[in-house]
Amino acid sequence: MKVLVINCGSSSIKYKFFKMPEEHLLSKGIIERIGEAGSNIKDHYTGLRIILSNIKEVEAIGHRVVHGGEEFKDPVLINEGVIKKIRQYCAIAPLHNPANLEGILACKRLLPNIKQVAVFDTAFHQTLPEYAYIYGLPYGYYKKYRIRKYGFHGISHEYVANEASRLLKEPLRKLRIITCHLGNGCSITAVHKGKSIDTSMGFTPLEGLVMGTRCGDIDPALVSYLMDKEKLNTREIDDILNKRSGLKGISGISNDMRVLERKASEGSKRARLAIEIFVYRIKKYISAYTGIMGGLDALVFTAGIGENQTRIRKIICKDLFTYLKKKPKVLVIPTNEELLIAQKSYRLIKKD
Repeated sequence: MKVLVINCGSSSIKYKFFKMPEEHLLSKGIIERIGEAGSNIKDHYTGLRIILSNIKEVEAIGHRVVHGGEEFKDPVLINEGVIKKIRQYCAIAPLHNPANLEGILACKRLLPNIKQVAVFDTAFHQTLPEYAYIYGLPYGYYKKYRIRKYGFHGISHEYVANEASRLLKEPLRKLRIITCHLGNGCSITAVHKGKSIDTSMGFTPLEGLVMGTRCGDIDPALVSYLMDKEKLNTREIDDILNKRSGLKGISGISNDMRVLERKASEGSKRARLAIEIFVYRIKKYISAYTGIMGGLDALVFTAGIGENQTRIRKIICKDLFTYLKKKPKVLVIPTNEELLIAQKSYRLIKKD
């Protein structure tokens, strides 16, 4: 079965085309600047039409969908009901779900007889226990609005946890693993016996670690305080927290860790401070998750910073496990979300 995997961003489409179950990569590519000034590609439909003009014999399509709420704990065949639910979650994933949905609707028009599968980034974290995902707010807000921790990057965390199990030659059900997805967006997950039991991102991808442009954990009272002091509306404060904070906001230079490392080596105090805050927050989460699992068998780094910034990994791990009798294995595993989506899509369609 030839499976096309689509990952639609707000202005891009990444794709990989696999022959399954052999997992043979037939082709891959990316289309960028969709809808931007000067671009010939006005929307995702146009972009996918270009992709499909170069790909033949598509037998199934798998889509990465960022937010599936509480409804979707597993991959699902896409139908009108699923499309309606994905559209509902656009309200709490406005940067991701609308683009994911555009890709689904475009494929439906272009390949109307081909089955499509949605694989959700939030699904892997649906195994969190209630005490880990409920916030300390009036419980009625959870019942009314489903305000809770959802977690993200789940496809990546699941893939590298499975790869760690394979490399260690131990069943996943016997392992305690912490997976660190460190890119422009960053999250950490505690994987205990194959299940996500806690993760750093929350109701939105803003919670948790300091990221490229996102602030991560802050005192929530700061939001109303800053809005009052700076006379900000909700859109403006959201822009500050998501796009003007994190490494970029602290350093005043860049959200690119490579740039910050170079600037820090040249004497920039704020670049060095941004790196120190980034590392400290990661170490704090790793220590906490090691504690709740009662130990750690493997620490996994993945994504842009996690895979490529050797010095950052070293300073994260420095003196981190001195209190443990048995030191965990430290692994660097390139993530492959598209392959996991292809695997899940193939299995679901074969079963169907």
